[in-house]
Amino acid sequence: MAEIDYSTLKKGGFMRQRQKGFFSLRLGVVGGQVTSEQLNAVMKVADTYGKGYIHLTSRQGIEIPFINIKDIDAVKSALAEGGIAPGVCGPRVRTVTACQGNKVCPNACIDTEDMAQELSTRYFGRELPHKFKLGVTGCQNNCLKAEENDLGIKGGLAVKWVEERCISCGVCEKTCRSGAIEMSDGKISIDYEKCNNCGRCAFTCPADAYDTTEGYFVYFGGLFGNTINKGTPLVPFITDQATVLRVCDAAIAFFRDNARAGERFKFTIDRVGIEALRAKIMEACNV
Repeated sequence: MAEIDYSTLKKGGFMRQRQKGFFSLRLGVVGGQVTSEQLNAVMKVADTYGKGYIHLTSRQGIEIPFINIKDIDAVKSALAEGGIAPGVCGPRVRTVTACQGNKVCPNACIDTEDMAQELSTRYFGRELPHKFKLGVTGCQNNCLKAEENDLGIKGGLAVKWVEERCISCGVCEKTCRSGAIEMSDGKISIDYEKCNNCGRCAFTCPADAYDTTEGYFVYFGGLFGNTINKGTPLVPFITDQATVLRVCDAAIAFFRDNARAGERFKFTIDRVGIEALRAKIMEACNV
């Protein structure tokens, strides 16, 4: 019998189980979005080649346990027919997670699905010194916990009060959770030092008296495992996707060029110095 290349199998999403000759197959899911066609394919594979159930991972992934090594090629083929493929494990860019974003959620400030797909297209599976996780959350409610990721993105809105449209109802003042809005003599004032760009003032305004600009907060070096670390924001609020992507390019390049094998991004930042990373990130912002 030929020797089994477990490293290659793991790279392709097949993770060894305790049971000899069996694997839990991790699937490629982007931003938590799975079509009904894909789900049907997963169900059929689980019934035919697994034990009739799946596991939902903590990062919006799907795993099919108890795949026999002899069935790997048949499993790949069956999944491909349903438009879904194995994911990845090991030292590379992992599945990009995301909340539902402003296509569905009334609180979301950005299209997280679009951003997750873009990030996945650019980076998914890229070889790096260690695993690298990206997550996108739509607003300050932070359902995807952006700061837990090696690189996390959080949506926000830059707001501007438009006096001539205001009806002085005071709703925005009441709904602002950061105390940034005050109304006096029928006029609104905003303390932008307090504003956290949550967008609640604009969302709740009955007169559409706020102009808004979508934007992004970016966090670096988050970690939630044996060591817990909250990602650090190194750049101001960014209001265009192209700049965010340049920042992501710079962060991943920094990790690729400076990390030691088996070293997570947070520890690379600690060892090399956060100012070295900040310089690269700010350079990307100013292009």
